[in-house]
Amino acid sequence: MVLKLPPLLVTDRLQRVLDIAQDSSGVNALVVVSMDNIRWLTGFTGSTALLLVKNNDSVLIVDGRYTQQAIDQIRLSGASARVVEARTQSLQIGQLSRELAGVKACGFDSSEITMLNFETIAAECSCSFVTVNGVVQQLRRIKTDAEVARMQLAAHATDRALSEVQLMLENAMTLEISERDVRDELEYKMRRFGADGPSYETIVATGVNSVKPHHRPTDTIIREGDAVVIDVGGLVDGYHSDMTRTYLIGQVLPELAAIHDLVLNAQREGVSAVRPGVTGASIDEVCRSIITQAGYGSDFIHGTGHGVGLQIHEMPWVRTDFIEPLQCGEVVTVEPGVYRVGVGGVRIEDLILVTATSSRTLTLSQKESLCLPSRQTI
Repeated sequence: MVLKLPPLLVTDRLQRVLDIAQDSSGVNALVVVSMDNIRWLTGFTGSTALLLVKNNDSVLIVDGRYTQQAIDQIRLSGASARVVEARTQSLQIGQLSRELAGVKACGFDSSEITMLNFETIAAECSCSFVTVNGVVQQLRRIKTDAEVARMQLAAHATDRALSEVQLMLENAMTLEISERDVRDELEYKMRRFGADGPSYETIVATGVNSVKPHHRPTDTIIREGDAVVIDVGGLVDGYHSDMTRTYLIGQVLPELAAIHDLVLNAQREGVSAVRPGVTGASIDEVCRSIITQAGYGSDFIHGTGHGVGLQIHEMPWVRTDFIEPLQCGEVVTVEPGVYRVGVGGVRIEDLILVTATSSRTLTLSQKESLCLPSRQTI
């Protein structure tokens, strides 16, 4: 049965983002080139476009490949924007210049445009350009029910896929299973359970590779005594999920088992700390202090988490330098890890929705007692 997702409506977003840019910087237009931001503002999912946001007269400039798609998607999303076709980059910039006639100051986000492209646009347009960074990204932090529904389905697909792949790990001793084998099966199963595909490059790291947080799967065979770190996410209609579990295969070093227990405890406490008003830095400190007090602080080598949505890494951040409070509707990860060379690596991660008073975990795969029995003698 195909699950019917609620529509992604963007009805008032163009005006909201322009109002914020006007209030903060005094501009009377905003040019947007990031495709994630254009998608969030208009519903358009093509690979290239220019969006000019103006009071009651926003325009999406696309090439001929996307004209009808843009018209259809804007109509369905409720965005109040015209679609204009311009088939080459020079024609698109020329169209942008004409649309900016009469505009005194246009805002742009310097983080989403190269210097070359900015200089090309600025040379063609008579208005002044003002740096207005992060406006759309800030608004994107709060997810609507329709956005959460897509992330929940992506998380559910990965949960189901991982539960089936666990059987592979239990038989790894007899089947000569490699990291790539696990990756391939996970991505196949995710699609079968409703995901459009993987959210990012699936990480499967075993043995000595488990101490590398972003290891890419190889032909390395899973062996007795290994930790197997699996970091997997699904993609549904542009929205991501993110989850990590660490499995211990057969008889492992006592220190490795202790590290798993330690990371699990830190991760549980971090998840419990997620609620509105709490900063990303304070959640990071909850996890980091537990790991540091146990003597593994130097082996926790990354931040505790990040926001997830149209991008797999986006605001807000769960790390030492992010002091903005979490808000209801944000979705973040909590993913402490310990990576000790010569012993092994462990990371445990969940995807968490911040609710009105607390939080809700979207990834539900088992994370306790993941020491799988060796079936080498079967």
